[in-house]
Amino acid sequence: MPGSKLDSIDRRILSELQADGRMTNVELAARVGISAPPCLRRVRALQDNGYIRGYHADIDPRSLGFEVRVFAMVGLTSQAEAVLSAFERLCSEWPLVRECHMLNGEVDFLLKCVAPDLSTFQEFLTEELAAAHNVASVRTSLVIRASKEDPVVPFDVLEARLAETP
Repeated sequence: MPGSKLDSIDRRILSELQADGRMTNVELAARVGISAPPCLRRVRALQDNGYIRGYHADIDPRSLGFEVRVFAMVGLTSQAEAVLSAFERLCSEWPLVRECHMLNGEVDFLLKCVAPDLSTFQEFLTEELAAAHNVASVRTSLVIRASKEDPVVPFDVLEARLAETP
């Protein structure tokens, strides 16, 4: 089971850093119950092993004028790996695309996009996304309101699952 390779201290370090990535190593060590030097070694190992991907500020897009959020469901002309990879590379170059997920089912990709206004998104949609090579269809849904946006890993669920395993 993923996460079971980590001991309880490593999982507590991840949980604490997820809640507050700006705390000092000394504060983190105190919260997880170890001294600062081994805590720092553990954090570095968690980073080196890819458990910690980075540290980010949680910025409200609307406060900076990004009023429009849209989910775009994209169908491609083919599901050949070369076509899928080319589309993923293209998405990584588009600044309005904030997330890109390959799906199984009727839709090949789900994109989460932000824009300052509808006309900016419409221009992106018609001139870039829908016009991109191998794009067969695009359906969009404008976000009216978000009732939950929680990008963190639910450590309580992980701990409960680990407690169940013999």
